[in-house]
Amino acid sequence: MSTHARGVGGVWQAVPTMATPKASDVLGHVTLVTGPEELLNQRAVAAVLQAVRHADEESEVSETTADQLSMGALADLAAPSLFSAIRCVVVRGLEDLPDDTHDGLLGYAASPAEDVGLVLVHSGGQKGSGLLAKLRKLGPVTEVRSTALKPSEYARWVAAESRSHGVRIAEDAAELLVQAVGHDLRALAGACHQLANDFAGQPLTADVVRKYFGGRAEVKGFAVADHAIYGRTAKALEELRWALDNGTAPVLVTSAFASGLRGLAKYKSAPRGLREGDLAREVGVPPWKLRTLREQVRGWEDVGLVHAIRAVAQADADVKGAASDASYALERMVITVTEARASR
Repeated sequence: MSTHARGVGGVWQAVPTMATPKASDVLGHVTLVTGPEELLNQRAVAAVLQAVRHADEESEVSETTADQLSMGALADLAAPSLFSAIRCVVVRGLEDLPDDTHDGLLGYAASPAEDVGLVLVHSGGQKGSGLLAKLRKLGPVTEVRSTALKPSEYARWVAAESRSHGVRIAEDAAELLVQAVGHDLRALAGACHQLANDFAGQPLTADVVRKYFGGRAEVKGFAVADHAIYGRTAKALEELRWALDNGTAPVLVTSAFASGLRGLAKYKSAPRGLREGDLAREVGVPPWKLRTLREQVRGWEDVGLVHAIRAVAQADADVKGAASDASYALERMVITVTEARASR
């Protein structure tokens, strides 16, 4: 993802840090903000508000929800005040706009008031899609669209977010941060902000991320899995005991094993001769992860991989209630996986 909004045919892509549009881009226009990523949608709205404020520091902002919107209410919100002629009106939850208001809103959007910036926010999904299709055809309407990220895209998003704070993060460090924090963009943005503040001007490495987030349960699960997949039985069991003693849920360990072995299976079955970028897309991992997979796949044959995957499936069922001792089930899984790697 780029770190700036990109205009293509009236559509912007909502990205970590959007370039603030000009006042002339939003006043007398309708900005349609769509998509499921709440953080990116909020940033798009904030960019419009900033543009309006640049035009008039005393401009007024009005907000409402679409289910409360009538044409009379919209007229009141958009009307000039005693203090400023310039207004910004934000309508959230466009998917809940009453049907009898659609025509009136479309009529306004076709010819907006010159001193008003209207922002319509739709949270994604099929509800209200007919209205969206009609709005997109109108000349004064510009869409800012956020899309749900694929699992392989989160590390790139973290890298872009870090650059927006003036720091650079290594590829493996970005992936480690995603493993630690999860796929919530707001939480990832907060983590990037924290690291940028504490390590201003310094490169963010995997060691830095481990120092701050290495105790997270998800990271410990992946650490156990990586050691087992490499065949390091003693180290994997040591990490497993540390993780369980420090509160890591057993299901997070089996999930990490399943993810790691799934990556190996995809790598082994991928067509040979692909370029690095194409191979990464085929396997569903960031490019830097391919180096790890190349190292891990040595010593793994198909029969051993199948045996390991079955062991993880059994352990997952055990820790979810099929067995009385989750710790024992996980230890047995670790040993089975490391032994499967040596199978010939």
